[in-house]
Order: sequence, then structure tokens, then C-alpha cells
Amino acid sequence: MKKVLFVCHGSICRSPMAEFIFKKIIKDKGLEDAYYCESRAVSSEELGNDIYPPAKRCLDKHQIPYKRHYATKISNKDYEEFDVIFVMDDSNLYRIKRIIDDDEHKIRKLMDDDIEDPWWTDNFDKVYAEIVEGIEKYLGENQ
Repeated sequence: MKKVLFVCHGSICRSPMAEFIFKKIIKDKGLEDAYYCESRAVSSEELGNDIYPPAKRCLDKHQIPYKRHYATKISNKDYEEFDVIFVMDDSNLYRIKRIIDDDEHKIRKLMDDDIEDPWWTDNFDKVYAEIVEGIEKYLGENQ
């Protein structure tokens, strides 16, 4: 089973959106036995918080099921447990590499370009589309 971790700044918008989008996509493709995923933060600001309400509304709009989320900061243990770790932007990449030594080259951006933080931009639909594109690309490369 391939274990995938999605990481963003606070783990209340992009990374939990990616986690639940990923779970829906692999379920729809019949790949639930092949993949496992979770999400984390690179900061401590939102620890314990649920998904940001506008992110939930975006998931609802696209019929993506989700459950109560508790924002958690990434750790070295996560690095050991997960096969690939996707971050959303260059800032996340910089911050995660200050927390974890990426000796095994597991950490990379989900998309070549940054996936903007919708907490600031309020553009959740754009973020949703970019996350779906990144996940589909990853799954296409790994099947």
C-alpha cells in the first residue's frame, strides 16, 4: 500500500481538502486497497482545528465526503511512515525542510506551480481544481 501525505501551512484548507479529494478519487477508481492518505501542517497555528468552513463548503459543492479533521503538525515519524509527501507551495517546501531532512527525496510539490492558499484568496474552486489535477497526474504516473 502506498502511503501519501498532503501538507500545507495550517492543515485547515488545502491539505485536508487534498486528503478527502484523494480518498474520493481512489474510492471511485477502486484503488482503496492500493493507497492510504492523511494531511498535516508545517505550522502550529491551527493545531487541533477542523477544516476551514469555506473549504468544507467547496468540498460539499463537489460532493466530496469528509469527517471531523484535527490539524496536526508534521513530524519525523510521519516522514518515516509515508512514501510520498506533497506540499502545496514553495513556502511549505521551505518550512518542511527546516523540520525534516529529506534524505529519501519523498517531499515534493503537488503541482509544479504553487497552489495558492485560499484562506487568503478565498478562491477555493481554483484550489479544488488544481488539487484534483495534481492528484490525477500522480495517480496516472503510479498505475
